[in-house]
Amino acid sequence: MAYKIWNWLLKNWPHFSYNKEELEKLELQFYQNTGSVFGAIKHIEGVSKDDLLVEILSNEAIKTSEIEGEILNRESVQSSIKGNLGFAVENRKIAPAESGISTMMVDLYKNYHKPLTHKQLFEWHKMLTNGRRDLIDIGSYRTHKSPMQVVSGRLDKPTIHFEAPPSGKMKAEMEAFISWFNTIHHPDNNSMLPLAKAGITHLYFVCIHPFEDGNGRIGRALAEKSIALSTGQPTLISLSHSIEANKKAYYNTLETNNKTLEITNWLHYFGETILEAQQDTLKRIDFIVEKIKFLDRYSNQLNKRQHKVILRLFDAGYTGFVGGLSANNYTKIAKTSASTATRDLKDLTDKKILVKTGALKGSRYALNLKNENSL
Repeated sequence: MAYKIWNWLLKNWPHFSYNKEELEKLELQFYQNTGSVFGAIKHIEGVSKDDLLVEILSNEAIKTSEIEGEILNRESVQSSIKGNLGFAVENRKIAPAESGISTMMVDLYKNYHKPLTHKQLFEWHKMLTNGRRDLIDIGSYRTHKSPMQVVSGRLDKPTIHFEAPPSGKMKAEMEAFISWFNTIHHPDNNSMLPLAKAGITHLYFVCIHPFEDGNGRIGRALAEKSIALSTGQPTLISLSHSIEANKKAYYNTLETNNKTLEITNWLHYFGETILEAQQDTLKRIDFIVEKIKFLDRYSNQLNKRQHKVILRLFDAGYTGFVGGLSANNYTKIAKTSASTATRDLKDLTDKKILVKTGALKGSRYALNLKNENSL
């Protein structure tokens, strides 16, 4: 295999460069989207605002883990996040992985404004690796002597996509990173615009790859912290939702930019991803508003079973219940019999609260948010 020069081996590391003019339109759109998001949030209060917060933090926790191939239970994650936020929650057992990432998301939300420290990163790593027994270094930077590599392919003939700086350099590299992060995000520092700050934060961190595991998740959290510091408010976006939707592009663009310090290509990709995440939040806010109207309109027409299922459908978000709601799903959520589920579903479709597609065992049900007869 031909020897590769990674960006951290280049003379000017870690001084990244990029074409500011190519990012101007994205940066302008970012400011416009930010205003739209914060403006829209002002229109929802109380429980609905709490619902939005739980949904966004839960989605980020689930998707940032999914990018790394870890599938979490949505209800457990939501329950853990509610508990960490101090909201009322059902008593249920939460797996270590779900509890850890949820705790980290809430900590990021609550403490976004604080300067970055080694201690904060170590705490996040402990949260992420909650319950792990296969790691040498938990809550500290890696110390192993073998190269930290990102590889794929056969064990006897691997493809090396990236090799990070050796463990012996971690203290110096992370001192430099934290100093850069806190300097560039100081309120009086206007040398760099928000999308560039967030994009460089993520790339810079994952190129150092300071931890034995969890670097991608912490790197994405740092990008969100960067955005929050730039706007002066918690981001309330699910960056990982947008990344996971096209995970291949994320990894390909990272790989293209880990051998160079000229990163216009990376910042353009990452900037567009942040804008997509903002648009996703706006859709979620619209959905929350629809939920308020929907429940005001129909709550007095629902029995307890139907109300529980309707809330579960809303919990699935604007993208809908995975695979659609079936009669079998209904019996499990409502904890009722098949015959009762059938009667309840017929009642809901007759009232045009749900819309039905398919037939027999293939029947699926969805919220009828566009019921013109009820407006």
